[in-house]
Parts: sequence; C-alpha cells; structure tokens
Amino acid sequence: MFFKQLATKESSLSYFFGCAGLGKAVAVDVVAGDEDWFIEEARKAQVEIRYVIDTHVHADHYSGGRALAQRVGAPYCLHESDRALVKYDFEPLHDGRLLDVGNVKVKVLHTPGHTPDSVCLLVTDARRGEAPWFVITGDTLFVGAVGRPDLAGREVEMAGVLHDSLHTRLLTLPDELEIFPGHQAGSACGAGLSGKPSSTLGFEKRWNPALSMDKNAFIDHLTASIPARPADMDRIVAANIAA
Repeated sequence: MFFKQLATKESSLSYFFGCAGLGKAVAVDVVAGDEDWFIEEARKAQVEIRYVIDTHVHADHYSGGRALAQRVGAPYCLHESDRALVKYDFEPLHDGRLLDVGNVKVKVLHTPGHTPDSVCLLVTDARRGEAPWFVITGDTLFVGAVGRPDLAGREVEMAGVLHDSLHTRLLTLPDELEIFPGHQAGSACGAGLSGKPSSTLGFEKRWNPALSMDKNAFIDHLTASIPARPADMDRIVAANIAA
C-alpha cells in the first residue's frame, strides 16, 4: 500500500493512496488547482485512479474532485444524500459501501453532523491483515477538535447529530486506529484544531475535549465557539454544486 497526504490551501489536507501492486488508487478531497499533482503522483506510482471522493460538499474551498475525475476517467463520488443538492451526475456512496482498490479496501461510513452528507473512509490493507489500518475523517473529527455544526444551518440540531456520529460510528473503532482529518490548524471548519496532521482514536479519546462530553455539554460547547463563516462561503458552495 502507498499513502500520501497533501497539505494545501485553507489548511486543507488531501489524500492519495492505494494498491501499488495491482495499480489502483483513490484520491480524496482534492482542492482545485491540485489536479496535476494527483496525476503526476499516479504516473510515478504507476497506478490508475479508480475513485475520486469528496468527503462532503466543501464550503471553504473550491473542489478539484470533478475536474480530476473527468481528466482521468474515474467516477466522482459523494454521499447519496447529495442527489437532492448538486446539479450534476456523480457516483453515489451509501453507508457501508465497500470500494475495491486492489488489496486496499475502503468502507464508507456516513457521519453527518458537520454537514448532512459527511462521510468518513475506513481503510484496510488486505496484505497487512483484516483489521482496518486508518480512517480518513474529513471534517467530522480533527486532531484536538471536531467539525463545526452550523454550515447547513440548524446548528443545535446538527451538533447533536455530530455527537451521535462520533460516538456510534467512529469512537467504537479500535483505539490504535490512525485518523487522518480533512484540515489542520488555521481552518475555518472547526475551532481549536491542532497543527498536527494525524492522530489515533485512542489519543483523541484521551485528549480531545469534545469527545469526553455528554451530549448536552457537547452541543453547548460547539454552539458557543462557532468560528466566523468561511470567506465567500456561499459562492464556493454554489460552485461546488453547480452543473
């Protein structure tokens, strides 16, 4: 298995990983302007990009996912709930779907809260073993923080949904599981993010303050510390859902 993390604009983190032996790869949360990097990395690794995935419709940066997918002839993937939102065709992902990327398997976990369509990607390398190796958490769980709940409106309701997603979908996974988030410090998609670009679930359970709170305290905590909305948010979202 190969794995690359790309730190990019707006403190975003993108991912490129897959099975070098069977020549298959997946690109996650591509930022507009970075498409050439993914194509060059695929060339160097001698792999074909089989899936391009956005963990949700982004509000803080323009997505390069559709453009990359078109250039390499791969499906562009979003959670199936986005059928009612976006104005173009995409490959719908449902909770529990398993994507075959050679010896690498990617399981889709629907984790609404930051946005209704948010997903996390649980990744296993069959050559390493049956246990999952890491999870790409998008804007659901960061190092030291969690995603903001207000971008879809209804921040109190969505904060409660996010609490449920964290405690039923992610925190039940093994403590040793590595997490790779969609942002690091400097992002407007959460408050209190660490500058560290990865962690483990066990470390976050011990040190991430939001994860030790009961639901009511969690909702109060998130809704009391919502950052300013991303600059040009409405324009960015409109572009990311436009035909």
